[in-house]
Amino acid sequence: MTTPAGTASGPATGPATAPAPGRFGGRGPSGFSGLSGLSGLSGLLRETWRAAALGLSALLAYRLRSFFVIAAVSLGIASLTVIVAAVDGASRKADEIADMFGPDAVLVFGGNIVNRAVGARTLTLTWEDAARIRQSLPGAYIVLPMRSRGNVRLKHEANNYDVSLVAGTTENYAKAWNWPLVEGRDLTAEDVQRGARVALMGDKPARELFGDESPVGRTFLMSGVPFTVVGLMQYRGMSGGGGNVDDRVVIPLTTLTQRFNMDRRYFRALRVKFEDTAGMDAHVEDLRSLLRHLHRLAPEDPDDFTVLTAREVLKFLDVIKGGLVLFLGVTAAAAMVVGGFVLANLFLLSVTERRVEIGLKKALGAPGRAILLQFLMESLALTLCGAVGGVVLGALMGQTLERLGLIEMVLSVKVFLLALAAATAVGLVFGLRPARQAAALDPIQALRGGE
Repeated sequence: MTTPAGTASGPATGPATAPAPGRFGGRGPSGFSGLSGLSGLSGLLRETWRAAALGLSALLAYRLRSFFVIAAVSLGIASLTVIVAAVDGASRKADEIADMFGPDAVLVFGGNIVNRAVGARTLTLTWEDAARIRQSLPGAYIVLPMRSRGNVRLKHEANNYDVSLVAGTTENYAKAWNWPLVEGRDLTAEDVQRGARVALMGDKPARELFGDESPVGRTFLMSGVPFTVVGLMQYRGMSGGGGNVDDRVVIPLTTLTQRFNMDRRYFRALRVKFEDTAGMDAHVEDLRSLLRHLHRLAPEDPDDFTVLTAREVLKFLDVIKGGLVLFLGVTAAAAMVVGGFVLANLFLLSVTERRVEIGLKKALGAPGRAILLQFLMESLALTLCGAVGGVVLGALMGQTLERLGLIEMVLSVKVFLLALAAATAVGLVFGLRPARQAAALDPIQALRGGE
């Protein structure tokens, strides 16, 4: 008898029906082997999330070991935080100093500070040099002679203060140094000609002597001689030239040489400003040639003066910054490597102690990559916690060093991102070997405790 289409009187000739998938999407009675069959992004995310959850529970179970790893990584990240923030601070400081110096200005020092020949004179700049530069140097519109005296006692009523620098100069000091006055006026040619006992005052001595009151028009004693404050310079809040730039008093150069019995023919430095910045290289060469001519130097003689521009200042600061990067970089790298070795050794010990746990998971069908992923997640979790702790520790260390005046710190998002990247690299590189060793364990040997 003919059977209807689609039916059979005997054994089925079509393909057998596939068994239902197990709990993890694979085949077999247990379903654990299905982990190896996960595909697609959603499966990878589920596997990663499961490994992260298992890893977190393992880290909580071994709190002391986790603490040691986090502490070791934190020290390395703290060093990295200090170096990045210090370099950023040095870069900002260099920009501030260059802006303060001015791209249109040249600073000439008496004596050759590059060669530093023994017995060489440092007072080589004269009033004649300044006059000839004003008259003969194309483009020069400000020529400012300067000399200074350090650590001078100031007194106003019951307040005494030792100012770090008393600068003697000619008219238009604030204009020549791009230094705005909060109030009052600048020095004038008449002040210089008369040797007047007038002064411009920086923010620090003004606060030390007069508190929050305006110093303009007030009188103070400098080494027992009365001076009147005619101008208050704006607060700049930076250090340079070996001290705080706000810790200064500026008086006429003639007054400085008279009151402190200094040589009246020579001065220590000369600041020259030009009308344009495009031809600064030509201006510098013209200035050098003119000074060599005025000082009657032979072609084979070295300069008896030193010319500095903003470019030279930045080069000098870059050298200092490079030394800072090298020193702190070696320290940070060593600390990071030490933290990585601590992580690797403790994780290798953890693999040995958790052999039974690993063997049980593999016996139930967990693939090696799941074990590998779990240990890597544990490693990353510890190093990322170390990154956060290291940034906080580095910030505290930086604040301490900044208060001591050793470095200037600039904390930014870049510091945190670099810390996370470095911690991730340490976690992956130094956690990979223990993770691979755990993934390669034989489940039978692992369940027997490695016997």
